[in-house]
Amino acid sequence: MIRIFAVAFTCLFPILSPAGDWPNWRGPDRNGISQETIPENLPTELPIAWRAKIGIGFCSISVLGERVVTMGNSDDHDTIWCLSAADGRVLWQHTYPCPLDPLYYEGGPGGTPTIYKGRVYTLSKKGHAFCLDLETGEVIWSRDLIGDHSFKLPEWSFASSPYIADDKVIHNVGRGGIALDLATGETLWAPSTETSGYATIVAHQDYHLLFSAKALIAINTANGQQLWEYPWKSSRDVNAADPVSLGERIIVSSSAGTSLLDTSSNPPAEIWKQHDMKWYFNPGVVIEGYAYSIHGTTHRPTEIICTDVATGDIVWSEAGYGSGGLIAASDTIIVFDKGILTLLDASSDGFQLRHRQTLLEGKCWTTPVLAHGQIYCRNAEGDLVCVTLQEKD
Repeated sequence: MIRIFAVAFTCLFPILSPAGDWPNWRGPDRNGISQETIPENLPTELPIAWRAKIGIGFCSISVLGERVVTMGNSDDHDTIWCLSAADGRVLWQHTYPCPLDPLYYEGGPGGTPTIYKGRVYTLSKKGHAFCLDLETGEVIWSRDLIGDHSFKLPEWSFASSPYIADDKVIHNVGRGGIALDLATGETLWAPSTETSGYATIVAHQDYHLLFSAKALIAINTANGQQLWEYPWKSSRDVNAADPVSLGERIIVSSSAGTSLLDTSSNPPAEIWKQHDMKWYFNPGVVIEGYAYSIHGTTHRPTEIICTDVATGDIVWSEAGYGSGGLIAASDTIIVFDKGILTLLDASSDGFQLRHRQTLLEGKCWTTPVLAHGQIYCRNAEGDLVCVTLQEKD
C-alpha cells in the first residue's frame, strides 16, 4: 500500500511552523497538505482577523510571509491583489481588462497565483499571463496567449494555476500545455492549440502530468514532448481536479469516476476504477493510505468520503455538503463549503468532527488555505475572510 504522511511539527502557541508559507495552488508540496498543526482544543468560535473584498471569482489564496496574493473580477476587469496577512490592507493591486464571462455560474478568475523567487505569476481565464514583482506589483512581463497563439478556449475558459518547472512557467493552455520563460515570458514550447482541461500541472516521477480535455497526458517539461496518454472522457470535458501522484501510482478523478493507475508500465495500467468517488472541481488529499475528498458534482448533494487507496473501497461518508474544497494539516482535514468551515480528524474510523463555524454566505467552491496559523476562505462574490487558529482559553 502506498502511503503519504502529513508530517506534524512541534509548534508554539497558537501555531507557526517553519514551512508555514502556502505560495501556490495546493501548497508548498503541491499535495494539499500543510506541515502546520491544529491546536488540540479549539474555541467555539475562531476569531476573525480581517475581511476583504476582492471581486467575483473562484481563485484561491497564496501566502508568502506577510503577503497574501489572490484575484477577482469587477466590471469586466481582473485585479491581482497583494494584501497584508496581518490586517488585510492592500499592499498593491494590478488591474487589467478581462470579461467576467459567467456561464451557469458567477464567472471570474479560477486559477491561483504562484509566488516564486520574489515574483508573482498568474493566468486569467482568457489567457492573460502575468509576471509581477512581489514587493511592488510592477509588471515584469505579460502575455496574451490567445492573441499570440490562437488557442481554443474550453467551454468555461482557462482555470489552471501557473506551475514552475526549472526555468519555465507552465500553463494548462492548449491540449499539451504551454511553457513560458520565467524571466522573459517568451514561449518555449506549445505543441497544440486544441482545447485544454482545467487542472494544474502535477509532478510525477521524473516527468509531469497534464489533465487535458480528453486525456491524462505525461509530458517532458524540458521540451513539451508527450511520453504517454491515458484517455479520460468526462461530461463536457470537465477534467478539472488535479491528479494525485503517489509514487508510481496516480489517482485520477472527474465526474466520470475515479481510477488508480500504475505508471510502471507504458501506457499506465488501471488497478481499480469506481464511481462512488468523483472529484468535480477540487482534488482530495491522501494521508496514511486513505484519500479524503468531496464526492459529487454541482448537480446533486455531495458528501465527504474516506477511501482506501489500495482497494478503492469507500470506508465512510458524511452527507450534507456541496462543491467546496478541502486541504489537510497533519491529522486534521480542513473543509470549506456552503460558507462553513469544518475541521475533522483524518481518520479511517469514521467522521469525527473537531470544529464547525459559519464564516460566509453564498457559493463557496474555492479550496481554503492554511498559512502561519491563519485560515483563508472566500466565496464567489469576492468576500475573503481570514480566521486565526488558537487554543481554547
